[in-house]
Amino acid sequence: MTSAAKRDADSALRVGVIGVGVMGSNHARVLSELPGVTLVGIADPERPRRDFISQVLGCEAFADLDALLAAGVDAVSIAAPTHLHHDIAIACARRGIHILVEKPIASNVAEARAIVTAARHAGVTLMVGHVERFNPAVQVIKDAIRDEDILSIAITRVGPFPPRMSNVGVVIDLAVHDIDLICWFTDSEIVEVQPQLSSAVAEREDIALLQFRTASGVLAHINTNWLTPFKARTVHVATRRKYLIGDLLTRQVTECFGFQPDGSYSMRHLSVGHAEPLRAELIDFVSAIREGRSPAVTGEEGVASLSVAMECLRDSSAASPQVKPRRATA
Repeated sequence: MTSAAKRDADSALRVGVIGVGVMGSNHARVLSELPGVTLVGIADPERPRRDFISQVLGCEAFADLDALLAAGVDAVSIAAPTHLHHDIAIACARRGIHILVEKPIASNVAEARAIVTAARHAGVTLMVGHVERFNPAVQVIKDAIRDEDILSIAITRVGPFPPRMSNVGVVIDLAVHDIDLICWFTDSEIVEVQPQLSSAVAEREDIALLQFRTASGVLAHINTNWLTPFKARTVHVATRRKYLIGDLLTRQVTECFGFQPDGSYSMRHLSVGHAEPLRAELIDFVSAIREGRSPAVTGEEGVASLSVAMECLRDSSAASPQVKPRRATA
């Protein structure tokens, strides 16, 4: 190794990935490709899976968290099952290790807040993996409605039942993405929730119609389910001057504007980039660590989204004929 190469290796951020299921394996892949980052290794209790990822990426494989941390890491990406997030994140924070934790940040609000507190006390970066924020189509919508008077937001996120899912329903698995987007689009917190949930074919809720009001007065609606035989991800945003339609899968965004008294208006397709959302997310995480700044999605924002999702579940008895709006606690 040349002296220059050794200096680069010495200054590289040493990162590990905990949990290499579908999402975690993608985290490991992207991290192994990022300049200035060394993928130290992966940790997963399932040996066949971790050995396969290790061979593909050429990194070390560890059976547990302690073995990975003993190898020496500066930061970790936690993609383990949600119920393990709290213990893993607390252990990493106590060792002064920077943390990216997949959404939702934890199984409940108390655990989520404990993670935020531990990271703050340790002085480490904490980022929550709400990867949809980094979807180029979402970013174009955000730019198009900046400084606009937003009136309403309607988001549809539907698809077939995922066989891997067993411990949560559509609110935590899917709608939490869009709860985060509503708050980000409006730069405001959700203060009222009115959920309607049903368990049609699954053990947990597989249909959710969620209505919200933000502190800024925006009305929002999320339609999500595991009953649709195909995936659909759409966002509609109405402002006083514009109407935005975004397809998050095809990454097409249409803007309607110039509304006339006779009902006519103009339309145009906005230019959308092709960046991989996960890569953009991990680049922001690494940059936040190096620059000593807050990441794009903070721990506090992760707590707020989880809090609203849990409020929907608390308010949602599927058998109840009426569901009253309730103020969400962040």
